[in-house]
Amino acid sequence: MSRSPRRPPQLRGRIFRGSHAVTSGLLTRNDLRSSAWRSLFRDVYADAQLPVTHRIRCTAVGRWLIPSAGAIAGRSAAALYGCAEVAADEPVDVVVPRGVRVGVIAGLRIRRGPIDPGDILDRAGTPVTSPERTCWDLALWLDLVEAVVVIDVLLARRLADASTLRGYALARAGRRGWRAMLRAVDLADAGAESPQESRTRVRLVLAGLPRPRTQWVVSDRGRFVARLDLAWPDYRVAVEYDGLWHAEPERFHSDRRRLNRLVTGGWIILHLTAKRLRADFEGFVAEVQAALRARGAVPPSFSGAG
Repeated sequence: MSRSPRRPPQLRGRIFRGSHAVTSGLLTRNDLRSSAWRSLFRDVYADAQLPVTHRIRCTAVGRWLIPSAGAIAGRSAAALYGCAEVAADEPVDVVVPRGVRVGVIAGLRIRRGPIDPGDILDRAGTPVTSPERTCWDLALWLDLVEAVVVIDVLLARRLADASTLRGYALARAGRRGWRAMLRAVDLADAGAESPQESRTRVRLVLAGLPRPRTQWVVSDRGRFVARLDLAWPDYRVAVEYDGLWHAEPERFHSDRRRLNRLVTGGWIILHLTAKRLRADFEGFVAEVQAALRARGAVPPSFSGAG
């Protein structure tokens, strides 16, 4: 009859260095290979009953594996700030100064670049890039749309503000990445309430349409009617991103009543689903163009869209 794996109380619910556990006599090398423990990185283990998230893995990297003068960066930094959802098994982004020699560490994505004073903060013992530097790296490392998705959240949670971010970029004019950061910040909007709303807004603007207002409130004689995801209020045209909640019967009922009030108030409401965002966004752009033209929006303000 096989015995249960050893689970010393001192290690339950914790992340630890395997070598420390062995030298202290809490575990043996064979114990570390049992089902009681999960390997996160080389010589870094977690209680197998502990739900491991990307943020927990970032904390482990920051405590034991961060290279000299480096910091958790990019989307991983945004995850530590609570502003990005990153899968637990995705590599942890780390930035180190140029010239620092770093060996390959499985599970880390190490990038090099200049690090200025103030670029690294201590967050509960974990070195992490400042919100401003995080936005810089996002703009430099990610697709423009995906960078704006995360910057929107940093702005919405007031961890950064657009004027400070522009100043940060302009102070580094000429350095690789400064124009990318300015472009991302100019497209960002603290009013976005979901990643898909952000993606929709940015892609509409990049397609050449006028920039919409976010979370536009519609009222009728002082009474609240609706709050619209994206709107061009001068033309009473709006875009709503449809999530899975529309499958809920009661929510569907109230949403349709809301839609009727908007339509009778003269609004054109265009609905975008995840499938169309993914597979037919060009067709959706054409529909928004047509609606704006029907309401008097004059080309060439968006004649280059498509």
